[in-house]
Amino acid sequence: MAKEDVRAALVAALEPAAAERGLDLVEVELTGATKAPVVRVYLDTLGDEGISLDEVAEATAWVSEVVEAFDPFPGSYTLEVSSPGLDRPLRRPSDFERFVGEQVEARVKGHEGKRTFVGALGPATDTGFVLHTHDGDLTIAYEDLQSCRLVPTF
Repeated sequence: MAKEDVRAALVAALEPAAAERGLDLVEVELTGATKAPVVRVYLDTLGDEGISLDEVAEATAWVSEVVEAFDPFPGSYTLEVSSPGLDRPLRRPSDFERFVGEQVEARVKGHEGKRTFVGALGPATDTGFVLHTHDGDLTIAYEDLQSCRLVPTF
């Protein structure tokens, strides 16, 4: 099974389990070499207070059970369960709607010779979002988006 297919299947298995516990599955990443894969699961609370270390530790047990039941890799792998951090990835339309006005870095499938854009997140719909950049507004379709993360400001 291709890496993206494994990631999508893990998201499908973990999302309802997280929702049952009042948590938001922010992202699942698969990294590492074929012989030493790493499964990273980012969780957050549904409110604005953020997930605590105790909640992450508690979640590790049920995340491990779900991933083990799915058994994504032959042999061993490393499981990491974490908060999304300050540079939280945005994945769903609801993520984009929640963070309107925040600074983001978006990587897209080539647009006018550029692939990476930084700007303030504008209005979001079910099909895409607007990014307010120094060069003007850019409308990005989710299907053209490779990744998008919040840019922390201090």
